[in-house]
Amino acid sequence: MAAPGRRLRTLGLVLAIVGAGFAVTALAMLGILAITDADVSWGAVAAYVVGAVATLGVTALVGWVVLEPATPDAVADGAEASFETQRRLLDDVRHELKTPITIVRGHLEIMNPADPDDAAATRELGMAELDRMTRLIGDIDLLAAVEADSFTMGDVDLALLTQRVGELVAVIPGHEWRIEQTAEGVIRGDRDRLLQAWLQLADNAAKYTPAGSAIEIGSAVHPSGAQLWVRDHGPGIPPAMRHRVFRRFDRGVGKRSVGGSGLGLAIVDTIAKAHGGRCAVADTPGGGATLTVEIPLGTGATLPTPVRAGDVVIQREASG
Repeated sequence: MAAPGRRLRTLGLVLAIVGAGFAVTALAMLGILAITDADVSWGAVAAYVVGAVATLGVTALVGWVVLEPATPDAVADGAEASFETQRRLLDDVRHELKTPITIVRGHLEIMNPADPDDAAATRELGMAELDRMTRLIGDIDLLAAVEADSFTMGDVDLALLTQRVGELVAVIPGHEWRIEQTAEGVIRGDRDRLLQAWLQLADNAAKYTPAGSAIEIGSAVHPSGAQLWVRDHGPGIPPAMRHRVFRRFDRGVGKRSVGGSGLGLAIVDTIAKAHGGRCAVADTPGGGATLTVEIPLGTGATLPTPVRAGDVVIQREASG
């Protein structure tokens, strides 16, 4: 069984990194306020402190569960792999939290306090980096929760799941959303986690495709399993980059490197693997990317006659 001391040390390191990020950002913002002689909003300070404490609390709780000692057999089989995974995650988190801190510090060093425009621009940048750090920590908490979660498997109606996703993505602005295909059948899975993964794919497509472009969602069943996809018409993902897009903190290149924490698709991949499935990336005909969650069929799944990909193409051509 894993030593409690190592568990506490690892958790302490994670909390120290997260806490240091909050502390340094707070000091940077206070420095800006002092230099510019701006009024301090104590309501904002209180909200920041509450948010920081809440984040540390959630991180501690999730971290304690993730680092829970395993059985002796599991330790013998997977201790080294588990330690390596934790080490990589800590290295990634440390690197990602250092980036906004470095940016804020660099701009503070070159800021001209006598120039109101320069001070205002620096303050705006500092707030933006603080918001980015907050989103990053939130996504880290979410990824840890997904990795530690014992999924609740049950019957998932694909038609109802597709309809629900269609209703939720319709409120995401800037795009025309369409349900391209709806599968009929029931599979075994965790409905809430599958919904979460599908919505994350939709959010990813909305962020990195041109405003006003159409985005389609769809589901299908084949002898090999069920497929849940999001199809955009943006710049696409180069083939050489496709094996990387589902890695933690790997945002790729080009427009897809803008914004985000770099954890959204890693969360999708974790959910897919928890179902024994995988994620896939393909070209969208005419340009763009199609991201798919593929879930193998579970015991007791009830499915209609499989739909062939060729039939779908013919149907689309006929309807167009």
